Amino acid sequence: MESNTFIPYRTEDLTLEAQKVRVESFYKTMSERRSVRHFSNREVDEKIIRTLINTAGTAPSGANKQPWTFCAISSPEIKQKIREAAEKEEYENYHGRMSDEWLQDLQKFDTNWVKEFLTEAPWLIVIFKKSYDIDKNGTKSKNYYVQESVGIASGIFITAVHMAGLVTLTHTPSPMGFLQEILGRPENEKPFLLLPVGYPAENCLVPDIKRKSENEISLFF
Repeated sequence: MESNTFIPYRTEDLTLEAQKVRVESFYKTMSERRSVRHFSNREVDEKIIRTLINTAGTAPSGANKQPWTFCAISSPEIKQKIREAAEKEEYENYHGRMSDEWLQDLQKFDTNWVKEFLTEAPWLIVIFKKSYDIDKNGTKSKNYYVQESVGIASGIFITAVHMAGLVTLTHTPSPMGFLQEILGRPENEKPFLLLPVGYPAENCLVPDIKRKSENEISLFF
């Protein structure tokens, strides 16, 4: 049986005051994060995108299987194909698939089936989840806690985007099978999330919404 290998874990030994300063600073920064639907055509360096993806790849995962694939798209042709397919599905959503309650909840965001951001943003990041892996010999191996693992990696990616001074939007056109087809992904990969990434458009506006208070989202025992 193969023996386990362990290495020392190292972290900063912060004072209580340093901890308070750091977490308050991080909270303030993240409290300013917003979903953005209007993007500038300003370019984003590919090296930045690669680092954002590598940062997301530090996420914990079931049995360290890392069951994700990040597809980064800057090709105008592929972005156009994705937009056309997404808008086709979204049109159906807004004209019959969504409930009246759902449509009413979306009114404050002033959204519809037209998704300009899919061609405006300089990058589209499509995150795929892998329920199992396939090695070069075609042998399958199971992955664990896939939904949770990919969800955590996606959250880290969104955080990294904001920390880089960029913006994004969590877009989930349903169904998303067209992404697997357009990007030629194998059968073990299913689309999880579509994220446009870039700089906000000049004079960009976002809905005036409020987040729940600490008392509404937490309990201490």
